Amino acid sequence: MEIQSQLQSLCEKAEKDFKNAKNLDSWKELRVLYLGRKSEVQNSLKSLGKMPKEQRPQAGKLINEVRQKIEYFSEQSEDYLQQNQWDSLATEDALDITEPALPLAKGCAHVLMQVMEEVEDIFLSMGFDVFDGPEVETEENNFEGLNIPKDHPARDMQDTFWLNNGLLMRTHTSGVQVRSLKKLSPPFKGIAPGRVFRYEERDASHEHTFNQVECLLVDREVSITSLIGVVRTFLTCLFQKEVKVRTRPGYFPFVEPGLEFDFSCLLCKGKGCSACKQTGWIEFMGAGLVHPAVFKHAGLDPEEWQGFAFGFGLERLAMMRYGITDIRHFFGGDLRFMEQF
Repeated sequence: MEIQSQLQSLCEKAEKDFKNAKNLDSWKELRVLYLGRKSEVQNSLKSLGKMPKEQRPQAGKLINEVRQKIEYFSEQSEDYLQQNQWDSLATEDALDITEPALPLAKGCAHVLMQVMEEVEDIFLSMGFDVFDGPEVETEENNFEGLNIPKDHPARDMQDTFWLNNGLLMRTHTSGVQVRSLKKLSPPFKGIAPGRVFRYEERDASHEHTFNQVECLLVDREVSITSLIGVVRTFLTCLFQKEVKVRTRPGYFPFVEPGLEFDFSCLLCKGKGCSACKQTGWIEFMGAGLVHPAVFKHAGLDPEEWQGFAFGFGLERLAMMRYGITDIRHFFGGDLRFMEQF
């Protein structure tokens, strides 16, 4: 039969083509050519209906045999090509585990976070806890609970970022003091570090966003002497040497009496420079004994409980520690500055 000769020739050609396939893409093309819906094998099956009845069984059997052979050639070719592909990948993309790794670019903690951790460690070593509070505060916790009512002139001292819902961005971490007095049962002592926000003009010593540390101690017998002792111990531990400290009378609505602490400028060693405004002293913080009105607002009896509180800026400590002359460097995003620490 003529069809037998055609199928025999097709089978031989298919075997040769599948053996010579160079990659899986060419193999896929050959499979469509020889076994697809428009292949010669399929066309031969469709032509069975035009053959004489007596030839159909033999022709059908022959077509199926050829199709099975081509399927076999295709599978053999696919197995070979896949194995060859994996062998090539193993050779070309081999991983040499003895080869030195690429340099790893390491990050580092921000200099303020490093100083913050040191401050926390020092106070923890003195038995203080670390308190936390929200940066978005209520007017009551930020002002009224600290003996600063709406008509108090002290509100003009702190330019406040107000939000549309009546809340505000805290101007100091003293709001945590109010929350602690309401929540905790005295005696207790702790610090509250965190960011604060004030609507201020930026210059070498002022920022609108900076970090502050609030300290609060409540007990039955508290004095100015114990306050000064804690401050001196803290500064000596931080700077690893004796630091000169002086106090001046100061007014803060939430303490009575109020004090302002200064320490000798470490940049100029007390001789006077731009950082200390040529005075030889760095204005460090406000402090004092907790005002009775603050205790009353928190529901505590000021006749039974006493306490001291103070707050200082973390940036000023870091500037003294590392000789930084401009506070704006901390948030400037210059990696050359950050990588020094």
